[in-house]
Amino acid sequence: MALDSHISPQAEASAGQQVLDALIIGAGVAGLYQLHQLRQLGLKVRAFDTAADVGGTWYWNRYPGAKFDSEAYIYQYLFSEDLYKNWSWSSRFPEQPEIERWLGYIADSLDLRRDISFSTTITSAVFDEDRNRWTVTTDKGEVFDTQFLVTCGGMLSAPMADVFPGQDSFKGQIVHTSRWPKEDIDLTGKHVGVVGIGATGIQVIQTIADEVGELKVFVRTPQYVLPMKNPSYGPPEVAAYKARFEELRQTLPNTFTGFEYDFEKQWKDLTPEERRAHLEDCHENGSLKLWLASFGEMFFDPEVSEQVSEFVREKMRARLKDPRLCDLLIPTDYGFGTHRVPLEMNYLEVYLRPNVEAVPVKDNPIARITPEGIELADGTRYDLDVIILATGFDAGTGALTRIDIRGRGGRSLREDWGRDIRTTMGLMVHGYPNMFTTAVPLAPSAALCNMTTCLQQQTEWITDAIRTMREQGKSVIESTAEGEEAWVKHHDETASANLISKTNSWYLGSNVPGKPRRVLSYTGGVGTYRRKCAEEAAAGYPSFAMA
Repeated sequence: MALDSHISPQAEASAGQQVLDALIIGAGVAGLYQLHQLRQLGLKVRAFDTAADVGGTWYWNRYPGAKFDSEAYIYQYLFSEDLYKNWSWSSRFPEQPEIERWLGYIADSLDLRRDISFSTTITSAVFDEDRNRWTVTTDKGEVFDTQFLVTCGGMLSAPMADVFPGQDSFKGQIVHTSRWPKEDIDLTGKHVGVVGIGATGIQVIQTIADEVGELKVFVRTPQYVLPMKNPSYGPPEVAAYKARFEELRQTLPNTFTGFEYDFEKQWKDLTPEERRAHLEDCHENGSLKLWLASFGEMFFDPEVSEQVSEFVREKMRARLKDPRLCDLLIPTDYGFGTHRVPLEMNYLEVYLRPNVEAVPVKDNPIARITPEGIELADGTRYDLDVIILATGFDAGTGALTRIDIRGRGGRSLREDWGRDIRTTMGLMVHGYPNMFTTAVPLAPSAALCNMTTCLQQQTEWITDAIRTMREQGKSVIESTAEGEEAWVKHHDETASANLISKTNSWYLGSNVPGKPRRVLSYTGGVGTYRRKCAEEAAAGYPSFAMA
């Protein structure tokens, strides 16, 4: 039932509970902007983060070599021209310390820190059906009574850190990349093992190879890689990108991936020579352009996929030269672009160094961590001083399933998503009223998107929905079962039409044992998703029930 108008939530809240209009989980890219917007609406709102400061992903991921692979000038908030132009980037793809400072600049410019509780983890959130409010508990024993719960926990924030038997027995130092210590780790001259060669592992490997004594890279799934070109920015370059603010503000939200470039040429319209020239041009850009703006047909047509894949393989073979390394490091069993594509700087050349060994573990997997290092299934042992786990994340769902979230009838989000991963447009989950979500499955913010583009759009939609509720005197909103079913069906039809759904990767949760298989990200395109969200709001939220 809705609250009686003459009974205040403060009067109904239990003793010792702090009363809010909205509580935000996370103080990263989404959480900071969501906090700013809901404060602008006049709500009493507070954000919480496990970290000791703002930044989200860019607080936690401080491993060697961590940097953007979206161009800095598009990985931006676009709601304020002053906010955009009063910060200047030092390069096209800056490193983590600079990105963390930028998010601190955002927090300070908008005076957000006073409404953020740091070093505080949300442990449970329970919906009270009698009062249509959430009771939220922290690891410090604080209890909050809030009308709205907004989750901004991030797409890649629940690390797969405990993955091998015997990790606790290791006598050296073992660290997951996303929990790299602030005081750093001295790797000079040490025997180091890196497990995992996704985007993160690649950044680590190329950065530490000339610092360590010996580097063992444990290779399971090879990756297509693209070379990064990362020029420094002086005043002319900064002035040039700042002059594009209005253009970027209009363009980014409507492209297929939220980047500045888009698919403009069609495979069938070009001769073989013209196709090759376009691929060369995109590759030469030194960005993700080959993946996100060369030929959209590579995601749907196996023949086009194979030709583009072979183009990338050819580029990689020319650099690796060694036939054994080519067999080990160049993919042949899935198509380019169906996994997350990493950018790199001389990563492949690392394997040609005398102090680096690529250890194949696909057919001879890591069996356990021993006190001395890593042991493979066949008994081969590698003695190590430091083990770096670049073993990825429980993507999309992990940030919320690690919290005890209870909706109507005591239903558990962890259990619900353990059976079937469902959302309505990635913005709400049926059975969890007044809980809005960002960066969760079935929206492009789950992957395949310039994150700031998508997270801005989602938080703005949430803010508009809350504004509409308040204007109409409503106190509760929930996605309907029918609305959710329709979105899941649309999402799955869109996903099943492309080759991403035919591969195994974290895009489908394949890296997490027992996780229900579903393409996590909406693959219909950022611009299309944005239009569908806008149409939903303009039509009066037909997939949602307000009361």
